[in-house]
Amino acid sequence: MINFPRSTFTRIIRPWKRDPYYKYPGGFVGKPGEIYPGRRNLVSSCVVQDEKRGTSMEMFVSAPCRTEYTIAYWNLFQVPSSEFRYAFSRENRLSIARRPSNEQEAVSRAKLTDTFSSYKIDIRTFSDVTELKTGYEIVEATLANDVLNARSTYRDVERGLTVSVEYPINLINLNEPTGEFQVCTGPLIVPDLATWDGHDVDRVFLAHVAIADFERVEFILRREVEAAESEREWLDKPVGRDRYELADPNNRPPNYPPARPRPTVYNEVWAFPATNVVMRAPNK
Repeated sequence: MINFPRSTFTRIIRPWKRDPYYKYPGGFVGKPGEIYPGRRNLVSSCVVQDEKRGTSMEMFVSAPCRTEYTIAYWNLFQVPSSEFRYAFSRENRLSIARRPSNEQEAVSRAKLTDTFSSYKIDIRTFSDVTELKTGYEIVEATLANDVLNARSTYRDVERGLTVSVEYPINLINLNEPTGEFQVCTGPLIVPDLATWDGHDVDRVFLAHVAIADFERVEFILRREVEAAESEREWLDKPVGRDRYELADPNNRPPNYPPARPRPTVYNEVWAFPATNVVMRAPNK
């Protein structure tokens, strides 16, 4: 049972280099040559097991931030704003989908060692863990204010893959007399198994999860949507610094200007037969 609030991803960026086009590449406002570390808490994990090859991979997603200017003393938030999360395996950064699962995207994984001079994945676990096997036990543990995690496991029979997603139960509703429970929580990531090559995936979907028994799971996936033209005037208008300000207005990169961030919604639902394991640890 993973202790998510105490599990972290720490990385050190390579020395910053001046961008050939943009004044604030990636939102960084420091000086060339500067190096800065950063740390993110983890909010869920996922394991893909290839039943035929006998291989597996573990991946995680970090807590979010709004896009910001780093390292800055004022005008910290980027407007237009977007949500930034980091999805990664032990070796690679993974692309978080912008489109629904029935659409392909030009995505690929990237080696963490190509991006960072060093990184550390620190997974903490609870030692005193009990599996809860009935709804009444879940009700009791919830009302006792214990720490709760769930692990939902489903299979892709056609591909011979098993997916196990572990996540903290941050929200749960109960019917105490009948022992009924309903978990609705997130975010977490689920893999695009069409991009699985036996070792890793290229794309994952940001999602929320709902369970109400031990045998079924539902995920609702996030996607981008187009804003109406009447809304884009204020949505795309920079406040303070502009993330896409050019160092030299006469030296523009190809396909300038890039698209501004799009709003997102949760819309596509995946429902699977599953094995849901609910775990408790003392809230010390």
